[in-house]
Formats: sequence, structure tokens, C-alpha cells
Amino acid sequence: MVRTRMAPSPTGEIHVGSMAMLLKNYAFAKKHGGKFILRIEDTDQTREVPGAVERILRVVKAYGLTWDEGPDIGGPYAPYTQSERLPLYKQRAEQLVEQGQAYYCFCTRERLEKLREEQMANKQQPKYDGRCRALDPAEVTDRLAKNEPAVIRLKVPKNEQINFTDLIRGEISVSGKDIDDQVLLKTDGFPTYHLAVVVDDNAMQISHILRGEEWISSTPKHVLLYKAFGWQPPIFAHVPIFLNPDGKGKMSKRKGEVSAQSFLDNGYLPEAMLNFFMLLGWGHPEQKEVFSLDEYCKYFDPADISSKSVVFDLVKLQWLNGVYIRTLSESALFEKLKPFIPSDCSPELAKRIIPLIHERLAILSEFEILSSFFYRDITV
Repeated sequence: MVRTRMAPSPTGEIHVGSMAMLLKNYAFAKKHGGKFILRIEDTDQTREVPGAVERILRVVKAYGLTWDEGPDIGGPYAPYTQSERLPLYKQRAEQLVEQGQAYYCFCTRERLEKLREEQMANKQQPKYDGRCRALDPAEVTDRLAKNEPAVIRLKVPKNEQINFTDLIRGEISVSGKDIDDQVLLKTDGFPTYHLAVVVDDNAMQISHILRGEEWISSTPKHVLLYKAFGWQPPIFAHVPIFLNPDGKGKMSKRKGEVSAQSFLDNGYLPEAMLNFFMLLGWGHPEQKEVFSLDEYCKYFDPADISSKSVVFDLVKLQWLNGVYIRTLSESALFEKLKPFIPSDCSPELAKRIIPLIHERLAILSEFEILSSFFYRDITV
């Protein structure tokens, strides 16, 4: 069975790029009659924002998407929140140590920071130098017995090539000597992303992983973990990032509001947003630009996604949103417009104005701009 997942971190509002990725995972699972899982990755406790989990779930539902298993509805592999699964990660990390595929590292933060500074000054790639990689087992036991703070690191085989297949990019091969001995378990007992994601994806029987291309460099580490545990890796597809509307650089908060909720707040319809996400880097086989979620689920294949980054074209989004607005009846449009009708425009007047601006309205928030002269004095 095809099982996909989206695993947002509660460190703030969910990004439009994350929502688009969630849609792809949802659609691929539905196409194959599989299951889509929502998991909360909250292992970075220092960055967690109170209330973020609830807002993430609410926004996903506002976009009209649902999940088959998750933190609120449970499922056969519960719990679906990583902070509730800590004993499992500890057990797996210690298993790797016993197998000789991971090791305890006692290096202090100060030493690691100094090492990084020296490497950067020498124009070397910053990574761990392996100081604790070959410590005598008796010394390790003694230091642990004294409660000396330690992390567990992956013992990367430096003389191996790590290979995996990406549905979008084909065969990828990386030398072990270029991979850092990644921390797997931190001193506070929380796992890093790399350990938790592999343990959870295996435990929840995730068959396909569709995620952003920024995770390509991490995938060899994950492949090594699957191999160390004796597990079958899932199928990977790394999707290109969105570029800013001006085509320059990764779409980020520094270039404007990019949360999925902000677009709804500004008057974009969730159906139009989903349709726009569908078009970014993927083409309908009949070259359609306007189509439903069901139709997308029918045709979507991650292998058909372009390997090139795509511009988040706001002009096209506004056009598409206007198309969806024009499919609404006047009464349905009035209901959608309620949050955007200013207080000095009565509901009765708004209903009379709607037929006059319906064809020109591209974003719900434009109602006031297009209609204010009906109920306000015109100043010259």
C-alpha cells in the first residue's frame, strides 16, 4: 500500500511551500488508494511556538485537505507526535552503538564551535573530526557512569559510496568521506531530525517520501540508517523549491508574507490556491490550467515534476483566483466576502454591489477598493 506523510514542525506558521508539498503527498496517496499521514516533528523544543500545532491542523483543514492518521485522530502507529515517542528513539540509537554503527561523543559545545571556526578559517567543510569515534569502550562506560554529557553520533563508513534513486533526479551517489558523523541523539534525550524521521517513517510503513530538495544532502545519512537497521528504504522524490515572485532566490519571509494562512486572510480561495500549487512544476496531461483536486489526484505522478525551481507567480495566482471567484453564485460570493466588507458598507448594499464588480474581482480583499465610491464621499 502507498503510504505518504507530511511532518511539519510547530516552529511557526505553515509555509505555502509546505502546503504545496503536503498536497503532493496527499494526492499521490489518494491516487493509489493509499493513506496520507500527518505527523508532528517537535524534537526542536527550543524553537517550538505555543499553539502552532493547532494552527497547522486548522490551516490544512481550511485548505480542504484531510489526513487518514494523525495526532488528533490517532491510528495504528500512534502516537503521531515525536516528543511522545522518545523511548523508541533512545532504544534505536543505543542499538546502533551496540552494533558498532554509532558512538558516544563527549565533545563540548565550546570545542565543537572552535573546531568549526578553525575549519572555516582554513576554507574546509565544517564537520566533526571524529575525536570520539574510536574511544576505548571502558573509557566510554566510565564517563557515562559519571553522567558526563554525551550525544550519540552515526559512524559513517568513510570508504563507501552511498547510492539512492530519486524519482525526479535519477541516480544519486555520494562518497562517505563527504558525509558528517551526524548527531542522532542529543544530550537532552531528544533525537535529531535524521534519526527520528527514519525511525518513524519505518515504524509507520511510509512507502514514498516527497519532500523539498533541501533534504537531498541529508538523504545519504538516512539511507545509511536504513541499511544499519536492516530496513528497506522508501522511495524518494525531492521537489524543487519555489522562487520569489521576482524570480530571485528561494521564496522566504524576507520577501513578504508566505504563510499558507496569510493568503487566505488576503482573500485567496483555498480551491484556487490548491489549483495554483498543482500547476507549479507539473503539467496536466491535457494542458488544462483549471481543474479539480479529484482530477489532480487522478493524474499526479511525482516522476513528472520538473527538476527546475519554479517562480511563485502572483500574477497567475490572482488570475486563477479570479476564475474561481467568477464560478461562485452571488449569494456564495457574499458569504465569502463577509470578512472583507468594511463596516461602513451595509450587507444590503454589499449584495447590490456584488453583481457590479463580480467579473473584475480577483482577490476578495479588493472589494473595498472596487466599491468604496458607492458608500463614501469622493475626495479630489
